[in-house]
Amino acid sequence: MITRRRFILSSGAVTAAVAAGVLPGMFSARTAVAAEQFAVQYSDAQWRKKLTSAQYRILRDAGTEPPFTSPLNDEHRNGVFACAGCQLSLFDSHTKFDSHTGWPSFWQPLENAVETQRDTSFGMVRDEVHCHRCGGHLGHVFNDGPRPTGLRYCMNGLAMTFIPGSA
Repeated sequence: MITRRRFILSSGAVTAAVAAGVLPGMFSARTAVAAEQFAVQYSDAQWRKKLTSAQYRILRDAGTEPPFTSPLNDEHRNGVFACAGCQLSLFDSHTKFDSHTGWPSFWQPLENAVETQRDTSFGMVRDEVHCHRCGGHLGHVFNDGPRPTGLRYCMNGLAMTFIPGSA
């Protein structure tokens, strides 16, 4: 049984370990992706100028927007969801579904649009999804989606833009 005292002591120990650098990488999701070379590259200053502060936090620092805040949750027109960083087409609107998680979700990306990488930040093991062209963090993919793939690409709406059309 976890008592309040045990919780406080454990929290203090974890905080001290993080501050001392004992748990390297536990809270950093971008180290390996940042080392990769991508077709679209900008300096940090250029990214900050190109993106809003919220987009920068998500795309460049692997942040997450609060659930149920993205207007793309309610986007149901035909079209393509593209990377907000480099405008690469990522997902066809026909693969979007309501996962009831609060983030735009898709069961399949477009070909050569995204890459995945193991993410062990925050003490969890997940598969991060990033843009193939600029390396921007988009979200994570899980094995609890619908047919035909069984995958759920759970994306940050601020990491994408919607381009209406006949997808």
